[in-house]
Amino acid sequence: MRVHVADHPLIAHKLTYLRDKRTDTPTFRRLADELVTLLAYEATREVRVTPFNIETPVAPTQGIHLSSPKPLVVPILRAGLGMLDGMMKMLPTAEVGFLGLERNEETLEARTYANRLPEDLDKRQCYVLDPMLATGGTLSAAIRFLVDLGADDITAVVLLAAPEGIERVQREVADIGAPITLVTGAIDERLNDKGYIVPGLGDAGDRLYGVV
Repeated sequence: MRVHVADHPLIAHKLTYLRDKRTDTPTFRRLADELVTLLAYEATREVRVTPFNIETPVAPTQGIHLSSPKPLVVPILRAGLGMLDGMMKMLPTAEVGFLGLERNEETLEARTYANRLPEDLDKRQCYVLDPMLATGGTLSAAIRFLVDLGADDITAVVLLAAPEGIERVQREVADIGAPITLVTGAIDERLNDKGYIVPGLGDAGDRLYGVV
């Protein structure tokens, strides 16, 4: 798995306010949306394109457009929904599928509770959205789920990642032949004994949508 930390002053600036516990929910949502758009720019560097002939007002020329089949954007419910609009600003013609995974707070393992994906993802590029890569169980499960459906290129976009989570995902997807890329705004220090990223930003789902 290739890991890319999007090191940019604007990303660091927005992450600072996302981390701040005083940041209210509406502001948190707006900042997350803006941050994802910046991360999406980095994440889509390898998006598949094909040549496309056009005519400008001056002369014929050749450009590019996105290849078919279209990329598939997969937010992990529920927190990943807060990243969807920011990603779609960069890939407005992409299709969207949804995958519901939740972490057992005792075992820290992920289980699937919802699936709204095409049955066949043959030769599809997939962009997985999940704000936090903490223990790595959810992302590992999501990647394997998509590969089993036929996806052959997966990029995960996260706001923050923990070293332990990156190591776990790298270990658990090592046998997957498809290229896997992780794009993150930052790699934090560690996980605490509850599986939360330190310093992190708390529970991203709760800060996006409130405690339910």
